[in-house]
Amino acid sequence: MPAAADKTRRRGRDRSPSVSDEDIGITIGTPNGRSPTQKHAFDIEDPASYERKGMVQKWNEFYANKDFGNILLLIALYWLQGIPLGLAHGSIPFLLKEKLSFAKVGLFTLAGYPYSLKLFWSPFVDSWYDRKFGRRKSWIVPIQLVVALMFWWMGSHIDGLVRDPADNIYEIMYLFLAIVFLSATQDIAVDGWALTLLSKENLSYASTCQTVGINCGFFLSFTVFLALNSTEFSNKYIFSAPREEGFLQLGSYMAFWAIVYVAVTLYLILWKVEEPEADEGAADYGIVGTYKTIWQICKLPHMRQFIIVLFFAKLGFIPNDTTTQLKLIERGLHREDMALAVLIDFPVQIFFGYYAARWSRGSSKLKPWRVAFILRLLCSVLSMATVHFFPQDGLSTWYFYVILLTKVAGSMASTVQFVGMSAFITQIADPVIGGTYMTLLNTLSNFGGTWPVFFIMRAVDYFSSATCVLSDASKSYSCATTDDRKRCTGDGGTCDVHWDGYYIVSTSCVIIALSLFITFIRPTVHHLERLPAHVWRVSKEARQ
Repeated sequence: MPAAADKTRRRGRDRSPSVSDEDIGITIGTPNGRSPTQKHAFDIEDPASYERKGMVQKWNEFYANKDFGNILLLIALYWLQGIPLGLAHGSIPFLLKEKLSFAKVGLFTLAGYPYSLKLFWSPFVDSWYDRKFGRRKSWIVPIQLVVALMFWWMGSHIDGLVRDPADNIYEIMYLFLAIVFLSATQDIAVDGWALTLLSKENLSYASTCQTVGINCGFFLSFTVFLALNSTEFSNKYIFSAPREEGFLQLGSYMAFWAIVYVAVTLYLILWKVEEPEADEGAADYGIVGTYKTIWQICKLPHMRQFIIVLFFAKLGFIPNDTTTQLKLIERGLHREDMALAVLIDFPVQIFFGYYAARWSRGSSKLKPWRVAFILRLLCSVLSMATVHFFPQDGLSTWYFYVILLTKVAGSMASTVQFVGMSAFITQIADPVIGGTYMTLLNTLSNFGGTWPVFFIMRAVDYFSSATCVLSDASKSYSCATTDDRKRCTGDGGTCDVHWDGYYIVSTSCVIIALSLFITFIRPTVHHLERLPAHVWRVSKEARQ
């Protein structure tokens, strides 16, 4: 769960201008970075306090909370964000890879970029609105209606486009690019609304609403949809007689969510009144002021090194995160098996996300991050092995467990890295301009895992060579895609793979990442984590 998983755990902000360097934990409070013009600081919860209350007591307190209705509304709004994310980052690449090369699938991944770049237009969302209708509803309502209209139109067209993706890849990419852009913009407004929608004592629930809502939406659009869309799964568990198509088609799925989008939006229009913010406009930097602040942060002496680390630290993991699952599907792993692996993997991420913050304390705050870096490189190598040794006679139970174990180990390391880096960013951020500071660093961190995807997937195809060998040599053709291999087999030929670019690209990225880690990333991170807090400050108030 690539881009979706990276955003849902970074939601907290500080309400206190003074934060000890030793404080650490899952960040809570105002959602990070979707309202960068707001002057909010961070409230950091001590992880040791998590054990003081039982789960039943916490649930009872939550249910009796005066903000219970608003909490459910936030979960619903975040849930709607998770639906297009699960499609764009999960299901659609799987559907496309069955008929397209890695280069073409890589072209589609450009549709996910807006979520990593929304910092650059978030000041406009904070500054332009209709006061009578509501600062946040001015954006949320029209955006959700437009998304609903696009979903409804795609409900009757998307199946035909995906059925023949080679001729329609650009149209598919542009459609989802627009949807992801709208969802990213809605995310900015929803996160900003959480600041006033919840009472001060309940701001800690904002991050919970995001985590629950987006993960559930992503899970439905990825794991559940892929399983119900699978012909094998549907014939085995749903249909009494075999059918050629799965139980749930993409068009029907999107049309259903178009109706849900409209229903939630009508509730906002007719029944939900947005209370005006008491300090509306008073605590804003303004559009120009926000961009100037971002530039001041980037000019800090140690920030440039940190930005380089964020920009290149994930390079070694990208092939494993983006192409390994597609290669396993290509080798014969069924989509429903991959969906099951994702289902089992999900609670592991939650569990290690809970404990990772506790490990990121003391003077070596990023030590768990460094350890997890090596573990992720090791998992990348093991993942290449699972692809290479995939049984030619079909997936066996024990080999599925091997794939599952490798995936879970990689997700565990990814979670430890994510939470560890988030905790470090929380500590170094200037509390006086916390929203802008956190948004900038989180955007750079997310973009570090996004920008290489397009180039890596194109490189996999560039370095691959496979030819369908037929009895008539003059009719030979490339069999790089799954459909071409099936066609080759149907024509009575053999797909002769000369070399597989997946191994070349994955190995190269692992070697480059390990070299960067030894020569630059490890010593730089070790140095940065020991710097005093004041060297990271921009505002005069925080430097004092």
